[in-house]
Amino acid sequence: MMGMSYFTNPVVFILDSVFSFYSIAVLLRFLLQWCRGDYRSPISKFLITITHPPLKLLRRVIPAIGNIDTASLVLLVVLQLLSDVTIGYLEGVVSLSAFSIGGLILTVFAQLLALLLHVLFYAVFARALLSWFDQGGYNDVSRLLYSITEPMLRIFRAMLPNLGGLDLSVILALMGLQLAEMLLLPPLYQLASLIG
Repeated sequence: MMGMSYFTNPVVFILDSVFSFYSIAVLLRFLLQWCRGDYRSPISKFLITITHPPLKLLRRVIPAIGNIDTASLVLLVVLQLLSDVTIGYLEGVVSLSAFSIGGLILTVFAQLLALLLHVLFYAVFARALLSWFDQGGYNDVSRLLYSITEPMLRIFRAMLPNLGGLDLSVILALMGLQLAEMLLLPPLYQLASLIG
């Protein structure tokens, strides 16, 4: 006889996929605005189209601070909270009447930091791969990756001595992002579990 998990697992999978996809779209839009990225590419236009309705509402009450689109950050927090509570409730892990607000908020912060580090890691990695296979090409994907990764790579380039035209900033950036994940996330998750 099939248990409830037979029906719950597909629902959780779909919800988790939708929340993850939309959170990544909002994060990419936030990064594009923060980096003053190119909004003319079809990918950028797609990100704007799918994230515009909720952001339009939020921006009425949440103003931007310089280049920082605070409405996008609030939307990311809300999406992650909804995802955690909904999926946790469906899996029987979270009781809606008994969960620690502090622990949940700290967990959400850690999850969003992990998402940011993963997006940056894969963006840098994809940019490096494209530079090997698409020499001299400047397509929409390359332009998007350049917009998101160049501010960070510029910092790593400034830390390196002149190596005669050899650019090791990508390797440093990938290592830095991995180290940040190893050093920052475990303490945050541990603190969240202590509060919860």
